[in-house]
Amino acid sequence: MNIGFYAGSFDPFTNGHLHIVKSASFLFDKVFVGIGINQDKKRRYDKVLMKQGIEQVFKDNNLNNCEVLLFDNLTCDVAKKLGANFLIRGIRNSTDYDYEENLACINEELAGLDTIYLRAGYMGFVSSSMVYELIKNGKDVRDFVPKQILDIINRD
Repeated sequence: MNIGFYAGSFDPFTNGHLHIVKSASFLFDKVFVGIGINQDKKRRYDKVLMKQGIEQVFKDNNLNNCEVLLFDNLTCDVAKKLGANFLIRGIRNSTDYDYEENLACINEELAGLDTIYLRAGYMGFVSSSMVYELIKNGKDVRDFVPKQILDIINRD
């Protein structure tokens, strides 16, 4: 069985992230989406609510081979424990590639896991940070996040 692990903060989960998950769902028998919890960084949105929102996005998009989990240790360790064959990373541009390639080398050295890069596609200009900045400034972000995530954002 081919298993992929896609880790990120997903704070918030965007349509760019969803594009990556949809692509990965065709390539892998099982895709785990891990919401990484960094104790040194303050989250913008509650991790449990975000997990529930992403699960609803997957359900509504019939992404039945995708599962969401929370984790607070090294990505490569979680991936190995889940039996993942590959780490999945989204690429928007060359800056992302340079950053991700460094992480891929570390993960390969530590855990023997290869990384597969998937293009963010038509949503390549969207980032969680950009979405959050728009929200802080009162802008409408409905085109950048799934409706289920917009509902979580609007709770705050």
